[in-house]
Amino acid sequence: MRIVIALGGNALLQRGEPLEALIQYKNITGASIALARIAKQHQIILTHGNGPQVGLLALQNDAYKDVSPYPLHTLDAQTQGMIGSLFVQTLKNELPEREVVCLLTHIIVDHNDLGFKNPTKFVGPVYNQKQAQEVAHTNDWVIKPDGKYFRRVVASPKPQKIVELDTINYLLRDDNILIVCAGGGGIPVIYKNEKLCSIDAVIDKDRASSLFANEIKADGLIILSDIEAVETKFSEPSSKKIKAINTDELVKFDFADGSMKPKIESVLTFIENGGNFAAIGELSKVEQILDGKSGTHISKTHTYTQYY
Repeated sequence: MRIVIALGGNALLQRGEPLEALIQYKNITGASIALARIAKQHQIILTHGNGPQVGLLALQNDAYKDVSPYPLHTLDAQTQGMIGSLFVQTLKNELPEREVVCLLTHIIVDHNDLGFKNPTKFVGPVYNQKQAQEVAHTNDWVIKPDGKYFRRVVASPKPQKIVELDTINYLLRDDNILIVCAGGGGIPVIYKNEKLCSIDAVIDKDRASSLFANEIKADGLIILSDIEAVETKFSEPSSKKIKAINTDELVKFDFADGSMKPKIESVLTFIENGGNFAAIGELSKVEQILDGKSGTHISKTHTYTQYY
């Protein structure tokens, strides 16, 4: 099967973990060991988030006052290279016989997208309520709740078109090539006077991965984060973890903007546009997810909802 596996930025640097390079390297190494085993049986294409990483770069960026802060789209590009490099190294160590490439990916958005007026994309570290109030005041940031924590949010327009799609499809002809692309949801660009121009935003990697998976005609889309499964009422005592559900039932639940909602919308869009199956679950259990033993599985064919 051809499977797009989207790894969340929170899966690579989990909530509450220090945003340290060595911790990220350790997490990516562990992920690559499991992903390499899957790659021996299926054609997998990796995408990844960059929320914690791009937020950290923004903090470091703002701390140096001798130059103007670099825009978000530049930080997006930096995170693509940083995380992509780690995946190329660690996957190549596990699959020395394979070619592993990281492809810098630009994604076209609409400059009139409502996402520019209503920021929803979480970036950077988590804060408690007092810390959140302080950083919001100091940096003039928009801060919103993320579960029991608080985080900065930035504009997140919907992806429209993948600039490097033809190149990616060309590389996919060779089963020996494992591609890491669309990192951080891609570098956001618009067309202005018939020329590509960067624009300040962070595209949601789940929406970008869904678009990408449909464009390359993938069989499945697996979204990995730091959660074991989708919950009916996240962080509430009455919440239940969903094991399997069909698309008609999934749309009946209400999920939070900026965290689970984009994941749900992304898997629904993927299946509605021809995808066979999708799953959402924990990075450390990716093999069990593929075997149907972990995570939340979504398709049109599930006859009734199953819970853990």
